[in-house]
Amino acid sequence: MTLYQVDAFTNKLFAGNPAVVVPLEKWMDDSLMQNLAMENNLAETVFFVPSSSSPAASKGSDYHIRWFTPAAEINLCGHATLASAFVLFNMLGYKKTSIVFHCLSGKLVVTKEKDIISMDFPSWKPERFSEHPEGLEQALGVKEIVGVYKNRDLLVELDREEDVKNAAPDFTLIKKMGYKIIITAPGKQVDFVSRFFAPTFGVDEDPVTGSAHSQLIPFWSEKLGKTKMEAKQLSQRGGHLWVEQRGDRVQMGGECVFYMKGEFEI
Repeated sequence: MTLYQVDAFTNKLFAGNPAVVVPLEKWMDDSLMQNLAMENNLAETVFFVPSSSSPAASKGSDYHIRWFTPAAEINLCGHATLASAFVLFNMLGYKKTSIVFHCLSGKLVVTKEKDIISMDFPSWKPERFSEHPEGLEQALGVKEIVGVYKNRDLLVELDREEDVKNAAPDFTLIKKMGYKIIITAPGKQVDFVSRFFAPTFGVDEDPVTGSAHSQLIPFWSEKLGKTKMEAKQLSQRGGHLWVEQRGDRVQMGGECVFYMKGEFEI
């Protein structure tokens, strides 16, 4: 079987967030997909099948898509969706200008304009979280927290870009808390910056996290009074996104770079 490895949300190799993309004609066992994700040992391995091959797929969709971390299946993943669209557009001869994916979070529409691939995702506005976990500052390796919010993940607002960049997380403590955690602050050259930690799901720090921006975009759109913004994720590899708040949906766009095509046997 064939797999592709793509760096997403970047225009240069060895940056952005790498994902393994596995196109399928029909679904394999969940346990096998989970083992493949564990074997690949990247933040996400993504699988998709034509909607005609999946009874669970919604009408009007082109493909049914699923994402696995090394430890568990998740309900939404941006960078691996971007990588899947890149493979379809550039490697598999997909001819239309948009792709409709069906997933656990509903319908995802992906479009391409020149080198920018844009994704339409749900908007998950985080609400202020009164149950501030004890020891959160210590777990994140930060001195001061401005506010704590929650939707799917915990969103922790910090004061400055440097606070996000210099945070020194203790992944053992974060794992004990059981949350996926976003830290974020206003940016200097972009509208906002972030980092994302998910050791509970087998990913200590994710290089670039599209699904986290489903929370970050409505959060910063309201705070900054803007609908169109530019964002950076300040991981070691780094990532760059163009984002927009559109009512109950968000749009995020980025570039991809092809790294590898390979074969595996099972």
